[in-house]
Amino acid sequence: MLIFGACATIPTPRGQVSAQAKGGPVPPPSAAGTGVTEVGLASWYGREHHGKRTASGEPFDMEALTAAHRSLPFGTWVRVTHLPTGQTVTVRINDRGPWVGGRVIDLSRRAAQALGMLGAGVARVRLEVVRSP
Repeated sequence: MLIFGACATIPTPRGQVSAQAKGGPVPPPSAAGTGVTEVGLASWYGREHHGKRTASGEPFDMEALTAAHRSLPFGTWVRVTHLPTGQTVTVRINDRGPWVGGRVIDLSRRAAQALGMLGAGVARVRLEVVRSP
């Protein structure tokens, strides 16, 4: 596990040096505070989950600006930027996932619509924590 953990990096904004590059430990996304936490693929979920309980216990609302993330604390607000277009949306983490390899976030239908990615289903995005609970 330590070998694989040493290979993980968290992207940093231009001009900043990551803790790993400085020789220090890299904080997990949940401890990162604000700033860029991940770049990867986003997907979305909607009608088939609408009304079902999320991992946080609240009902899933496909028209709310919410998302699922594997490790960020519930209640964290994340700015999601669709990298090809620059469109952004801010969502609240209230669920766990995505469970498909290579994806970093699952967005509600409304959030995916705001990014213009409904038709494609997946999009390359950058996640930035803007407020931690």
